[in-house]
Amino acid sequence: MSKTVIITGGSNGIGAATVIMFAEKGYNVVLNYNRSAQAALFLQESLTETGYNVTAIRADVTNRSEVNTMIDKTIKLYGKVDVLINNAAIAQQKLFTEITENDWNQMISTNLTGTFNCCQAVSGHMINNKCGCIINISSIWGLTGSSCEVHYSASKAAVIGLTKALAKELGPSNIRVNCVAPGVVATKMNQNLSVDDLNVLIDETPLGRIASAEEIAKTIYFLADEDSGFITGQIISPNGGFYI
Repeated sequence: MSKTVIITGGSNGIGAATVIMFAEKGYNVVLNYNRSAQAALFLQESLTETGYNVTAIRADVTNRSEVNTMIDKTIKLYGKVDVLINNAAIAQQKLFTEITENDWNQMISTNLTGTFNCCQAVSGHMINNKCGCIINISSIWGLTGSSCEVHYSASKAAVIGLTKALAKELGPSNIRVNCVAPGVVATKMNQNLSVDDLNVLIDETPLGRIASAEEIAKTIYFLADEDSGFITGQIISPNGGFYI
C-alpha cells in the first residue's frame, strides 16, 4: 500500500519540487494550497496525467477548521497520513522599526501557528497508528537571524523550537519530527533580492551558488525515508556552507 504525504504550500517553489519528488517516489500526495489555485491545479493535472496520485486540497493553514477538514479528506481518500511536511510560509523584508502589528501577526500566524495547527491536527491520527513522520520547514534565518527580517527570523526560529520539543513528545509513539532549514534558494520568495544582494550571498557561500528547490526537496525526502528511521529532533540546514 502506497504511503500518503501532505505537503502544505505545495503549489510553488520548494513545495512544488517536493510534491514532484514524493509523487515520483510512489506516494499518494496531497498538495495543499491556499491562494495559488491555478498553479496548484496545473501541477496536480500535469502529475496525474503522468500516472501519479496527486490531489490538490485548498486550506488556509492559519484556520484550524480548514486544516481539520483537509486531514479528514486525506484520510477518507487514502486511509491514513504517513508524512506531513509543513512548508506553507510567507516572508517579508522590512526595517524592524517599520514592522506593523499586522505584519507581525500575519507572519506568526502563517509560519508558526500554521505549523502548529497542522502538527496538532495530524498527531492524533499518527499516535493511533503508532507511526508517522513530520518535517517542518524553517530557514537558515531561523538559525542565524537576518537583518530587516526580524519577524520572519523569529517565526522560523520558533518552528525549530517546536520541532525539538515535539520530537521528544511524539517519539514514544514512533513518530519522528525533524526540520529542514534551507539557505538561500532560487524561488519566488527570494525574487525581491537585488542582483547585488544575491551576489553578496553567493560570495559568502563556500559552494559559490544558491540552492535549487529540487535540492531542498531531496533533503526533505531523505528525512521522510525509512532509511532515516533513527533520526528525530534534528535540524538539517542545506545552505552550501553559508552557516557552519
